Amino acid sequence: MSSGGLELPPGDSGHEGGPADATGGGAAGIPAGAVSLAGGPEEAREVRAGAELDWGAEAWSEVRTRAQRAGRAYIWLNLIEQRLRAVVGAVLRPIYEPAHGGDDWVVAAAGPAGQEWVQRAVAVREVSRRKGYLLDSADDNVLSFLTLPQLRELMVQHWPCFEPYFDDRREIELALDELEVTRNVVSRNRALSRAVLEQAERASARLLEVLGGGAGSPSADRLPIDAVEDLVGDRYADVISVHPDRVRLQRQLPAEDLFGGARRLDAIGIGLNLLVQNFSGRRLVRLSEAGCRVRLVFLNPASSAVKRRERELGLRKGELSRSVEMNILHVRRVRAGLRDPSRFDIHVFDETPRFTAYLVEGESSGIAVVQSYLRRARGMEAPVLVLRGGGRGVPKDSEHGLFTTYREEFESVWEDSRPVS
Repeated sequence: MSSGGLELPPGDSGHEGGPADATGGGAAGIPAGAVSLAGGPEEAREVRAGAELDWGAEAWSEVRTRAQRAGRAYIWLNLIEQRLRAVVGAVLRPIYEPAHGGDDWVVAAAGPAGQEWVQRAVAVREVSRRKGYLLDSADDNVLSFLTLPQLRELMVQHWPCFEPYFDDRREIELALDELEVTRNVVSRNRALSRAVLEQAERASARLLEVLGGGAGSPSADRLPIDAVEDLVGDRYADVISVHPDRVRLQRQLPAEDLFGGARRLDAIGIGLNLLVQNFSGRRLVRLSEAGCRVRLVFLNPASSAVKRRERELGLRKGELSRSVEMNILHVRRVRAGLRDPSRFDIHVFDETPRFTAYLVEGESSGIAVVQSYLRRARGMEAPVLVLRGGGRGVPKDSEHGLFTTYREEFESVWEDSRPVS
């Protein structure tokens, strides 16, 4: 009999003379190969503990990847929900609140079709009040407890009220459909694939732009500021990406995207191959004619610093100096073809080269690509920092940003360098 007075049915192989006895498996009723629990619950816990709790490096790596993706997705979803809540409140509150007052306007706006979920939101708010979960008085309203699908339902039900503000209802609904998969995965802490995360980020950026909460067209900047950088970018000064070499940089940020919209271009380095070899002379002419101010500083190909660099890289004597000379000749030809050559300056310096930097500034913000010189690695193989200068997403105390540091260093070298005729 069990403790509850119920009789347990006998096992097929646990009775006397059954197969368990024949195999010598131990106590009656214990199948062959099973762990005996005769020692009691303490011994059972010792047997079971260990393997299930021990995570290896691969398991930790998988967990970190899941957390990183879920974190990015959560920030996007949070922004969308807050923006949609603000839009719904701004449009529907003036219509329903005068007649119903207080939070009852949300109940009235939901109507009979939404009575169940809006009443559930009211109940959740009351529980949050009692347990002290409402940390901000601004959240003490029913609208703050509506989920993304419920906010969407209010918008769809009252679309004639929203139509004067938004052109395409279908675009909004499609973007919200794409986000629903991500929302479901994140809310249940399931694995989020890279493809689904990227789809959610694109849909979120598009939706924020449609709802009037974005920063303009993503194509307005060479590297558009995303939600994560906008919220936590100051944690990393103004560094927005790091690449192990220039090849990986150019996959994400081709030369055309880096230099194409520049209004001011300052570059310093040994040979400036990223600009000279990846951005055509014809494009450089058009860029300058469109009003871009260009200042280029090369390492003097006749200096002793070039010879030392050749020895570091194991190059033949004169190989690097000839390469730099060819690059200088190329940009001189570009300058000669301009209507106003005074806006295109070429200098050389004779100091030991410490870094290469491309400081590109547009109408409202800037991008910098910076590499330090390594003793045994060519520029193509050196790690790359991408910095953002000016505009949104940059720390307010910009004096501590790296963009400003390299800008000052460029100006210092520029003052000590010599012009190329």
